[in-house]
Amino acid sequence: MKNLKLSLVCAVLLSGMSTYAIDGNEDFNLHVLKSNGSLITFALNKVTKANLAIYDQDGTLIYSENASGKDGILRTFSLEEFPEGTYFLEVEDNVKKVRHEITINNGTSVLSTKAVSSTYKADFSAKDSSVAVR
Repeated sequence: MKNLKLSLVCAVLLSGMSTYAIDGNEDFNLHVLKSNGSLITFALNKVTKANLAIYDQDGTLIYSENASGKDGILRTFSLEEFPEGTYFLEVEDNVKKVRHEITINNGTSVLSTKAVSSTYKADFSAKDSSVAVR
């Protein structure tokens, strides 16, 4: 009976770890927490300072803020004033810039969980280095 209980506990722990690993992604660990009508809520794990910006499809900046948090950043945006269409949430820290798509249709806002683009910045130590191209 003890072996059965121990097996069940191990199975639950392992399934919990694999669920977390599937939920995480390589881009700032941005997690979409809620999408309720025109509200979107997301969290940036392990990011203490970042610039958040929302652009329209033509690349026009609509909103920008410097966000910070002790253990991460949690934000909720109300997009009720935005017309239907496609927008982009851009998250930038000192290492990289990541863009996620926001789609607004029939009063419902959807933030993509996967990044549509990710750009790493050059390390400061790369300033005086040479790059060979073949």
